[in-house]
Amino acid sequence: MAEGATEAPAESGGGGDSGAGALERGVAPIKPQYLTTKERFHEFLEAKGQEKPSRETEAGDPGGNDLGEPEAKRIRLEDEQTGDGRTEDGQTEDGRTEEAAEPGEQPQAQKRARGQNKGRPHVKPTHYDKDRLCPSLVQEPATQCAFGARCRFLHDVGRYLAAKPADLGPRCVLFETFGRCPAGVTCRFAGAHLGPGGRNLVRQEQGVQAPPVRNGLDKALQQQLRKRQVRFERAEQALRQLSRGQLPGPPSAVPKATEAEGAPAQDPQELGTVAPASGPVQTCGALTDEDIVRLRPCEKRRLDISGKLYLAPLTTCGNLPFRRICKRFGADVTCGEMAVCTNLLQGQTSEWALLRRHQCEDIFGVQLEGAFPDTMTKCAELLNRTVDVDFVDINVGCPIDLVYKKGGGCALMQRSGKFQQIVRGMSQVLDVPLTVKLRTGVQERTPLAHRLLPELRTWGAALVTVGLGAAGGGDAPMAPSHGVSPPAPPPSLCPPARLSVCPSLCLSARLPPSLTSAPGPQLHGRSREQRYTKLADWRYIEQCVAAASPMPLFGNGDILSYEDANRAMQTGVAGVMIARGALLKPWLFTEIKEQRHWDISASERLDILRDFTHYGLEHWGSDTQGVERTRRFLLEWLSFLCRYVPVGLLERLPQRLNERPPYFLGRDYLETLLASQRAADWIRISEMLLGPVPRDFIFLPKHKANAYK
Repeated sequence: MAEGATEAPAESGGGGDSGAGALERGVAPIKPQYLTTKERFHEFLEAKGQEKPSRETEAGDPGGNDLGEPEAKRIRLEDEQTGDGRTEDGQTEDGRTEEAAEPGEQPQAQKRARGQNKGRPHVKPTHYDKDRLCPSLVQEPATQCAFGARCRFLHDVGRYLAAKPADLGPRCVLFETFGRCPAGVTCRFAGAHLGPGGRNLVRQEQGVQAPPVRNGLDKALQQQLRKRQVRFERAEQALRQLSRGQLPGPPSAVPKATEAEGAPAQDPQELGTVAPASGPVQTCGALTDEDIVRLRPCEKRRLDISGKLYLAPLTTCGNLPFRRICKRFGADVTCGEMAVCTNLLQGQTSEWALLRRHQCEDIFGVQLEGAFPDTMTKCAELLNRTVDVDFVDINVGCPIDLVYKKGGGCALMQRSGKFQQIVRGMSQVLDVPLTVKLRTGVQERTPLAHRLLPELRTWGAALVTVGLGAAGGGDAPMAPSHGVSPPAPPPSLCPPARLSVCPSLCLSARLPPSLTSAPGPQLHGRSREQRYTKLADWRYIEQCVAAASPMPLFGNGDILSYEDANRAMQTGVAGVMIARGALLKPWLFTEIKEQRHWDISASERLDILRDFTHYGLEHWGSDTQGVERTRRFLLEWLSFLCRYVPVGLLERLPQRLNERPPYFLGRDYLETLLASQRAADWIRISEMLLGPVPRDFIFLPKHKANAYK
């Protein structure tokens, strides 16, 4: 535990008379004059707000129970419990003993409140539209409905407009950005671009611009994947060699006409290639051999990201709009959310959406998860000829049971035979570097990474990250960190520079497309067993750097300030990967590059959230479905963002990732609202940006964090 942490007030007093100066493990050291209690905190929000949240009950349980604080979480935090979750007298919350509980009813006090909140209620955005307009009428030009009288959607535009809810605002982000809104009359901001008779207007002086997003799924390819008509010649050749115990050799020349079964050579869509929705990509410059001849393995394009700031792939929260926010603040390398290879091979639209890339992501990769060499190798070949990425990452760090029990994620570290075949097979069929993300191991006391790293270099991996894996909020306080004073900035980090926050922010020199040196592995300094219950072991990462040499290694874990990044770079890693730190404050990349603490104001933070909603509407659409999907991901992000403590309120800098904020009153109402740990207040923030929530709206975040107490 860091020295100087103050104790949060228990139940008495607020402000400065709350016993500041005492130490409490895992609590951020906030100045005494800002501390308060839970009751006074929520009284302040309700009194200073424009109105008491009218949907507080609707946002929770219809019976009146606040789902913003899960029952099991309240039991564990507010009652004195034994280690198994029961109270000391062995009774459940309602006073009954376990034997007296009704048959088939599992006492909630038995289960520890940690990990994913799998029992959370969830309403799909499609359920908010009772009368939905037929998609054939939304398209431009409108087409004849293929279902005719059997169609379950409305075909009367006038009736739809009469029953449609009021617009959420006078401005449509898509219309102002692209000159035309694809949602048409279904847009929740349709008043900005609808003409007489519900006609969708187009801004002629601006012209219609194509969305700057790549890596979409072509419909023809999707049908071929679903019918299993796509052939994988290179993958099958590599797998045959691996099954015979041979090392994969150079790929044989495979005529493109045979890449898809029964496909004519002149039709690129029948070859399993994806054409962007906006048409072919316009290129310029001289034609080179690389444009015509497939690169050999020894001639693969290499990637040097040493000293770069790497935004980790974050499940749920690491979506494209969030990555755009991080790019604005200086993230150099971005990676898409974990995609399951079997879902990609089946042509699932939702899984392919995780591969989309915005034009601002100049160094971008995708992360694949799988347990078997055949599916992973075939998926790698499919992505190699259909999407535009700079590298492909293998997830060997996912700790969740759904993945681990099927042999994927962390389980691959214990299945070295399968792991080797996956790396060798994928490296054989890819023309871009292959990277691997690891944990220290599965069990806490049995680290495995230092044994695997020398092997990965010979198998064909170009970069390894030893780090955290997916986003999550552990619900147990982490062990204290080692008392190391912040060092001076290492030379490998970008030099400090005065920066302005704008969409075109350029924080470091960008690398050309063709690079000279390869990246290294990525290591998360925790095991699967630890999850987030202890701090990342950077001393072990330092040992792994020596084991991986000369292959560069990226480190990951507990980076929330530039001091943490400097301390991490002293271990000899080639760079740092940032995961949860970016969720708490996406401007962390700017702080690291400028070597300063940014006391960002509450209004600036709200502007960041507003930009996220604009990016979300561009990405998911501006109709009811798109608005509510944007709201859902905004609320998931707010469940992490509320843990940030403003710099001006801290007694000791910097805030550490294992320190949760006590209840405090900010310097203004908005700063206090952003620090709220209640789902009802997160919903209120979303209503400030996206309008009122639909009737019967329910939200609980995916993770169970200490932010609920």
